[in-house]
Amino acid sequence: MKIKIFQVDAFTDQLFKGNPAAVCPLEAWLPDELMQKIAMENNLSETAFFVKEGNEYHIRWFTPKTEVDLCGHATLASAHVLYRHLGYDKEIIFLKSRSGDLRVRKNDDLLVLDFPAGFQQACSLPVNLVEALGAEPIETGHAMDFLLAVFDSEETVVKMKPDFKKLMNIPFHAVIGTAKGKHVDFVSRMFAPAVGIDEDPVTGSAHSVLTPFWSHRLNKIHLTARQVSARGGELSCKMSGDRVEIGGKAITYLVGEIEV
Repeated sequence: MKIKIFQVDAFTDQLFKGNPAAVCPLEAWLPDELMQKIAMENNLSETAFFVKEGNEYHIRWFTPKTEVDLCGHATLASAHVLYRHLGYDKEIIFLKSRSGDLRVRKNDDLLVLDFPAGFQQACSLPVNLVEALGAEPIETGHAMDFLLAVFDSEETVVKMKPDFKKLMNIPFHAVIGTAKGKHVDFVSRMFAPAVGIDEDPVTGSAHSVLTPFWSHRLNKIHLTARQVSARGGELSCKMSGDRVEIGGKAITYLVGEIEV
């Protein structure tokens, strides 16, 4: 069986920047075990699979290790594939997922994700977090499956050298380090070794949590963000009630097919 595959750099308009995702459009669902093996073979932070269902698409995301409930950059990459390669010509793409209904729309040269917001709740500093991150946050909270660690400066976030083995013992899907930015409203890094991703280059789903936090902290609806990983990525964020709009660009790196 042959399956189309696309590799797209998301949240960037430059190749080799942003976050690479694999996208596999399907006519019908493959067995879960096979999709997991394809994601493992791709060895990217996420592989997205989608199937058309009426006027909507059902989308699922797999890391090399497990299926996840929500992924922003692979959703952005999937929308790019639909618009750029598969002839989708409507303004909005409607998606069904394990995290509910999602939407992506074109806004000039941006693709804008419409995701549920994750509102932070304060929590005490987890045991061994400072040792695992190599830096001490000024506050911590949690939302969805993320632990949010807020730091005193962008420089602290950039210079963090986490111990990924120790981070695996933190009881959250992922840990986000964030601080107010120098040239954007906020910066972040995201670590998820528990699901097979030591550091994710640019994480759309993390901004479902970061946007409500910084919107409240900075008293702003529209925010600019940068994920300060080695590859880096730019995001445009907006609060919209209990939803978050996350905008970014994408560029195709690879078009091919796999045989399974």
